[in-house]
Amino acid sequence: FQIKDDTFDFGTDKVGKPLGIDIKEKKITLPLIYALNNSVRTERKRIINLVKNHQDDQKKIQEIIDFVVEKNGLVSANEKMEEYQQKAFEILHQFPEGEARTGLEQLVLYTTERKK
Repeated sequence: FQIKDDTFDFGTDKVGKPLGIDIKEKKITLPLIYALNNSVRTERKRIINLVKNHQDDQKKIQEIIDFVVEKNGLVSANEKMEEYQQKAFEILHQFPEGEARTGLEQLVLYTTERKK
């Protein structure tokens, strides 16, 4: 659930969540962590400074969003989410078929594929 929620902050889908709200709250989320890990030290320091000190400047927030997209932070976060989804299904398939398992499978799908 949380990884999907974190990806909404970067505005690739229209979900009703204000763009950049986690950045405005100085939250370092998984997409940003992946993007920072895919950047050089000077770029990393600059982006961290923007998150810490310029969270009220919409142009700076957009710069951070563009950075995360450019550095494949969203792609990497989505890949991690899909990995967890598959692990959840593997665990659930160890249990007998039935309403409980079906309900949990639907919950996994909802949390990872929701649009808002």
